Amino acid sequence: MKNPILIGVALIIIIAGAYFLTKSSSLFIDTPNEEGVPSEVVTVTTTPAEIQESDEVINEPEVNEKETVIGTSVENRAITAYHYGTGDTELLFVGGIHGGYSWNTVLVAYELMDYLEENPSVIPENVKVTVIPVLNPDGLAQVVDIEGRFTRADVSRSDIEAIAGRFNGNTVDLNRNFDCDWQSSGTWQSKTVSGGTKAFSEPESQALKGYVEAHDIRGAVVWYSASGGVFASNCHDDILPETLILTNTYAKASGYKAYESFDFYEITGDMVNWLAKNDIPAISVLLTTHSDVEWDKNKAGIEALLKHYAK
Repeated sequence: MKNPILIGVALIIIIAGAYFLTKSSSLFIDTPNEEGVPSEVVTVTTTPAEIQESDEVINEPEVNEKETVIGTSVENRAITAYHYGTGDTELLFVGGIHGGYSWNTVLVAYELMDYLEENPSVIPENVKVTVIPVLNPDGLAQVVDIEGRFTRADVSRSDIEAIAGRFNGNTVDLNRNFDCDWQSSGTWQSKTVSGGTKAFSEPESQALKGYVEAHDIRGAVVWYSASGGVFASNCHDDILPETLILTNTYAKASGYKAYESFDFYEITGDMVNWLAKNDIPAISVLLTTHSDVEWDKNKAGIEALLKHYAK
């Protein structure tokens, strides 16, 4: 006869083993989700290095698609491009190349930015508008005490300050610093001005050059003052057919007179002529005075260009 004590001990061991296996197996089976359907169990082991990597991704700053800092000035002021629309046909508008001397060109650019913000539907689906309101922020600071968006009331200027504001922080005329007939000494009316030590010697012109070369610019408008007119661009070649279209389209809509060239005095190192040298249709729009914004005239010209570039 078998020992009843041994039989009892064996039963206890069997029962305990079965209970342990039941509890242990629950650690490895799927658990139901809220709908009662088993969900897949995934075991993830995270190392400290991976945690750090994950943090870097989470903390990465978002890219602002509405504006791009394309460079900084001599005195370390930001030069910013603002973008409107998402099409492949990019049109470029530039103000303030002569800073405080032509501060009204900056206000025209700001008027354009406000208009596009309030009326995004005027931009055709295939078009992207880029506005650089102030290419020469150091020169603008000579006559405007605040940075960023300003009004006519914020302009405090004397004739001496206005002339000084034409140049950048190195006293270079930026519209004599581009690579079309560049010379170290340029002409402004009857005065001699600095064109820099070489073409694109200045950070502001480098910033514009870098942006243009990195993008497919289909047309460009650069505002100046003051003589009242729309001027085509070229650099010792025939005027691009598209440039003639831009010139006449803007002039007809705005009421400014159209010119095939700027012949009042010799200009070297001109920005729009450099654009033409690189096969980019570009026009200079000269406001009539150094203080009038003439927004209605320019708005009409801009709208005509947008319609021209619409598919």
